[in-house]
Amino acid sequence: MKKRLQVFVSSTYLDLVGERQSAVSAILKSGHIPAGMELFTAGDQSQWKIIERWIDESDVYMLILGGRYGSVEPESGLSYTELEYNYALESGKPLFAVVINDSALDNKIQREGASVIEKEHPVELKAFKEKVLSNMSSFFDDEKDIRLCVLESLPEIAATRNLNGWISGSEVPDTKSLVDEISRLTKENSELNNELLQLQGKLKALPSAKNINSFDETINILKSIEVSFPEKLNSPTGEKATLYSVFLWLKNDLITGITNQYGIDDLTHHIYLQICPRLQIHGLVINEKVPSVKYRRFALTKQGQDLLAYIEKQKLLNK
Repeated sequence: MKKRLQVFVSSTYLDLVGERQSAVSAILKSGHIPAGMELFTAGDQSQWKIIERWIDESDVYMLILGGRYGSVEPESGLSYTELEYNYALESGKPLFAVVINDSALDNKIQREGASVIEKEHPVELKAFKEKVLSNMSSFFDDEKDIRLCVLESLPEIAATRNLNGWISGSEVPDTKSLVDEISRLTKENSELNNELLQLQGKLKALPSAKNINSFDETINILKSIEVSFPEKLNSPTGEKATLYSVFLWLKNDLITGITNQYGIDDLTHHIYLQICPRLQIHGLVINEKVPSVKYRRFALTKQGQDLLAYIEKQKLLNK
């Protein structure tokens, strides 16, 4: 899914109208979303919380710094443009800036007059400019340089930072089928848990594993239990088999563990839900949580390992 980044464009306003328009045009051309101070009244302190929220909700902050320092906020003595920059910097917002070259500023003064240079706060502007140049920034001579900086900076930021961005609703995957499948599996799991509880209740009436003196008795029990597989699963044991033959068939898988992780095939899914719980009743496998992951697995118990070792020894003796 292609993410569209929201870019907050900050600058003084009247002296940089063309430059801002170039930045906005480049942001739109690159497929992203511009936002900025055109939405607010310059110097209106009541708007500051709204501006902070817009910076917070934007993915990237861009500064265009020309020859003006801008309107000053009385309490801090800083311009609103510098306040915005400081806020983006302190909050860890990905940012970049374009700063006008001295020669380009001279040409701008000749074209537009002295209104584009700072007369009241030159010292503050110089300090602000030094701060900006110490972070990610570049110089510009004209509007073409601004467009180029946008087109180069945004792809790099998007590639190196994990940003929220915006995506089209048409690109969001349909999760209804997944929700339906989860609901079905939850119901099936509940039914199997009830069946397991009933089987465990019946098992309590039988002699415990400690009172069984021979592996042969366990083998006979497993051979007497018939399990089935749906035809569509193409089980190697066929549609009908004894729990004993299935246990032998699964021995290698049980050594490493049979999981219910997302994406398992239908046969493994059937084995996990239908076969393994029956083996667990006889103490041959255990259902355990796997550390650091979201799935569980059935694995051989010590009793299951001992039974397999006994079966292998019997095969060698009967050769």
